Amino acid sequence: MNAVSPDLDRRFRDAAAREGLLDVAYDLVDSPIGSLLVATSPRGLCRISYDADSEREVEQLARAFGLRVLRSPKPIDAARRELDEYFEGKRHSFDLAVDVALLADFNRRVLRELARVPYGEVVTYGELATRAARPRAARAVGMVMNRNPLPIVLPCHRVIGANGKLTGYAGGLERKETLLRLEGAIL
Repeated sequence: MNAVSPDLDRRFRDAAAREGLLDVAYDLVDSPIGSLLVATSPRGLCRISYDADSEREVEQLARAFGLRVLRSPKPIDAARRELDEYFEGKRHSFDLAVDVALLADFNRRVLRELARVPYGEVVTYGELATRAARPRAARAVGMVMNRNPLPIVLPCHRVIGANGKLTGYAGGLERKETLLRLEGAIL
């Protein structure tokens, strides 16, 4: 049995993405806070995951977006470039289309407000709830942050507790602190 050459494999994956045959393309992106699984649908960036278990994440993507999920680096190039620029301190906001169409209306509203929190600043869960027109929904906002499909790009690391402390982060508090230090939000 002959093994497929890496070049042929890459060309196949690039062609599948170029021809619109994929529901989701993904790749692993190295970053100062660990390897990130980055995925995009035809509508835009749909997932950034700190989870190193890419097989489990791919299964979740297939359940949510469709079975045609393939590791294909080319469609991820723009996200990889912008993430690299962010980690180098050269980018303070992202210009990527995002796909949050599968989320509930409240979640999309909260994430839309979250995207408006400027680089280097923080907001409390309660303040974010108020901005999303649900001032008593701070706990619900916390759940949205915990399930944020696009950390870093939709900057849930910028949300802190009412007491000013760093609280819960799906990627771990160490990553949250690193991101806030990178942005100059904490010393």
